Amino acid sequence: MSDLKYAKLQNGSDVRGVAMENSAGEQVNLTEDAVTAISRAFAQWLKVKTGKEKVRVAVGRDSRITGPQILGWTLAALTAEGVDAVNFEMASTPCMFMSTVLGDDPFDGSVMITASHLPQQRNGMKFFTKDGGLEKADIKKLIEIAETADAASLTPVDVPKIDFIDVYAEHLCDVIRERVGRDRPLEGMHIVVDAGNGAGGFFESKVLRPLGADTTGSQFLEPDGTFPNHIPNPENEAAAAAIVEATLRNKADLGIIFDTDVDRAGAVLSDGTELTRNALIAMMGAILLKEHPGCEIVTDSITSTGLAAFIAGHGGIHRRFKRGYKNVINEAIRLNGAGADCELAMETSGHGALKENYFLDDGAYLMVKLLIELGKGHDLKAMISDLAEPAEATEIRFSISSDNVPAVQDEALSRLEASVEKTPGWTVAPDNFEGIRINADKDHGNGWLLLRKSLHDPILPLNIESDSSGGCKIIAGALYDIIKDVEGLEVKPLADYIR
Repeated sequence: MSDLKYAKLQNGSDVRGVAMENSAGEQVNLTEDAVTAISRAFAQWLKVKTGKEKVRVAVGRDSRITGPQILGWTLAALTAEGVDAVNFEMASTPCMFMSTVLGDDPFDGSVMITASHLPQQRNGMKFFTKDGGLEKADIKKLIEIAETADAASLTPVDVPKIDFIDVYAEHLCDVIRERVGRDRPLEGMHIVVDAGNGAGGFFESKVLRPLGADTTGSQFLEPDGTFPNHIPNPENEAAAAAIVEATLRNKADLGIIFDTDVDRAGAVLSDGTELTRNALIAMMGAILLKEHPGCEIVTDSITSTGLAAFIAGHGGIHRRFKRGYKNVINEAIRLNGAGADCELAMETSGHGALKENYFLDDGAYLMVKLLIELGKGHDLKAMISDLAEPAEATEIRFSISSDNVPAVQDEALSRLEASVEKTPGWTVAPDNFEGIRINADKDHGNGWLLLRKSLHDPILPLNIESDSSGGCKIIAGALYDIIKDVEGLEVKPLADYIR
């Protein structure tokens, strides 16, 4: 596959590339030819999958500057393949999936033009059928088909337009109304939204306000692909500070923040407490374990020991798995297929998927679950009052200068594994599916580390967490002595950290 001209556009289970000239000097590779060929490939693949000669495909986009152009290319390519294509214009990624399952005549497939939270010069394509998002192997097949698909420029086409975000938003409203039991269940509540100038502004106008909420103070709701206020990413420091400030300034009951295409979200409680990462997973776990006692919850590999204890304390079963939201979701689906009751698959990044919602990673639906609790009069903070947060945590990403990245990664991991028994207070954590996770006892850092290979980048990420002040440096110091001489591994960030 490495010899295929479109191979570098594959990013796991979607397509991403550079879509416009930029100051960083990155070469544009998500070109008209590439988009045309990949779109035609999707049409051909979908016809085979569905067994239909005539298929219906919806296409939508987020607020990125290059979105309208790429959407136009996609519609023209699909139409050239005989597809009944429909233009959703501005939409969210979850909305695009829901078009394949909602209504009397769901679409056979859909395409979302987005690159999530990445810089404005980038864009991409996500593909859906009623079975969910395409898998990594499916994207590989699309790339292979695209190599032989016609990439010639096509004349722009006029296709029907549907504001499907209205249908999707009404669906979310119906879920909240049904679960709370009132037509305006958010009456008397003050809730602010920060959409980061992405596609999430609809949540304020089409979900919160119709349900009775006061949304005064909501910000950055207008789509703007230059992202002038902050990166639309709940994990971004500036973005997190913006929603905390807006929540406190407006004395809101809840603050909500979305990423660009609304498949991730974070929240802020009335006192400024952030619901992200472990805290957001704990909140979702608390809700689902009330509804489904004893259920299983799958998370990515870097979740905290405090979260594991929280889930167990609420009667649940915690399964840590490999990073990558599709990995986590697929593991949850596998567990259910094996007879388990797994209700939640969630990454610390904010990607969260529920069994009751097609295991779709949907930031808006996560917020729906919080709103239902608020509508019932429940105290969100009290629901996770027993979540033990670490005293400190850090993440260090080691760059690799060698041309043979896997060899450097393997060498570092091999050295760590061989050194565990010789390192005082260290033991290998059980039930670990990614990299090497080490537990350090109270006298040697009182926490854990996880060293793993990156899914996509030529780096080696390290996560450390400790329940004691200064514990992370103790653990980091012991690791530094083990990997400092690995050739091709840039360990200076670790050396700087332990000084």
